[in-house]
Amino acid sequence: MSEPNPISSESSEVSVSIEDVSVRYRVPSEPIQTFKEYVIRSVQVKLKLNDFWALRHISLEIKKGEVFGIVGRNGAGKSTLLKLVARVLRPSSGRVWVKGMVVPLLELGAGFHPELTGRENIYLNGAMLGFTRAEMEEKAPRIIEFSELGKFIDVPLRAYSTGMWARLGFAAATDTPPKVLIVDEILGVGDEAFQNKCTARIASFRDLGTTSLLVSHKAATIKQMCQRDMWLDFGVLKVLGTPEEVLDAYHESQWPKEPVNEKSTDR
Repeated sequence: MSEPNPISSESSEVSVSIEDVSVRYRVPSEPIQTFKEYVIRSVQVKLKLNDFWALRHISLEIKKGEVFGIVGRNGAGKSTLLKLVARVLRPSSGRVWVKGMVVPLLELGAGFHPELTGRENIYLNGAMLGFTRAEMEEKAPRIIEFSELGKFIDVPLRAYSTGMWARLGFAAATDTPPKVLIVDEILGVGDEAFQNKCTARIASFRDLGTTSLLVSHKAATIKQMCQRDMWLDFGVLKVLGTPEEVLDAYHESQWPKEPVNEKSTDR
């Protein structure tokens, strides 16, 4: 397993800046069964809402070319933080600043049409991202080769397995190195060989100056790829440091060590 490259001391350029950010959701205090019921109770002013803070006063800077890991239990606020950086969510307070084009791999293949073939979806995805037909003619062969879908590239996506769908999604989303790459628990797609290809591609982006934010529950992945890491717990930044420091603190909180009871011996 290769060690992550250290951040160059010569490069102090900030790629992502998060300043005292909090995110609040308003959730009904009682179960709502349908959207119609929600609207009716809202109109009748019978809907009681409680505040739920997904993030509380988060501040950090991520440097250009850094691979930055985020760990925490489900519901800790990891996906909310990624959505802020991806510019699909605004903070309730504070400021998020991101430099350059962001490619968020929050859900591989989002926007693909199941009735279109893999090849047709490649061109559709490229058009949605603003690439010309000529540019896609150049990109498509690389995407197809990386996805390893072979003859299935001309089969409608409704016939694809989840793994095949994810392969095409990753290949299409990462063909062009972005300024900021957001990866949310998607490095488990496909077999081990394909996972290694995904990891190697992200590592190559790092060498080109791409900043990556990586969420993973796999400690080995965090240690292999990241220079720094953060532990989020109930929306609060608990520890920020090296992967070893953060993972040790996180694992200790989840599985605290039993105290050692030494038996005394009479002499």
